[in-house]
Amino acid sequence: MVNNTSSTERVFACKVDDLEDGDSMTVRADDESVAVYRIADDFYATSDTCTHEQWSLGEEGDLDGFEITCTLHNARFDVRDGKALCFPATVDLVRYSTIVEDGKVYVVAVERSA
Repeated sequence: MVNNTSSTERVFACKVDDLEDGDSMTVRADDESVAVYRIADDFYATSDTCTHEQWSLGEEGDLDGFEITCTLHNARFDVRDGKALCFPATVDLVRYSTIVEDGKVYVVAVERSA
């Protein structure tokens, strides 16, 4: 699901056509590395670095449905809410909201999981 927000602060991440269904990429937003994922026509974004060890999820992760797997040690996260799904990861990812407008994907406010 595309996450809409009323926040006016947003950072351009990519064009809709830059990602195929099931693909991910790493972008810079607010001086942070952010992984952007496309699932069907919806876009999700989380912090890019696996919380278990320094490893890019956007560039090196394996996206399967709503789960991104860190290919270094097989930690898995749900891209919809950033929740850590298995060991060795025990800390959730930071989730960013996304907005799609005029064929462009933007990353907006940080939402920390409770």
